[in-house]
Amino acid sequence: MNAHAFWIAGLAALSSALPAHAQPFAGADLALGQRLITQHRCAECHAQKVGGNGDAIYRRGKVTNPEQLRTMVEMCSTQLNLQLFPEEIEAVAAVLNRDHYRFK
Repeated sequence: MNAHAFWIAGLAALSSALPAHAQPFAGADLALGQRLITQHRCAECHAQKVGGNGDAIYRRGKVTNPEQLRTMVEMCSTQLNLQLFPEEIEAVAAVLNRDHYRFK
């Protein structure tokens, strides 16, 4: 095996050995996240803020990584006194990532 192939094989092995938490939102409950988004009427609030159907709130650039996305969900929870638990914040962020951001 040449050095380049050895290096690529090593990277592949390393990436598969990373713990699940290294993947953003791994193990998050997507059904819970979707249910919370519907229950708390997030789209309606976002539409009031940015117009249209509210999707413009998810523009890239404002949120540039998974941690910022979690922080934004937590900020909404705090501002609206939703009292979401950490696993609920993670679930909502996972749905937003799946549907809008697609962070790897």
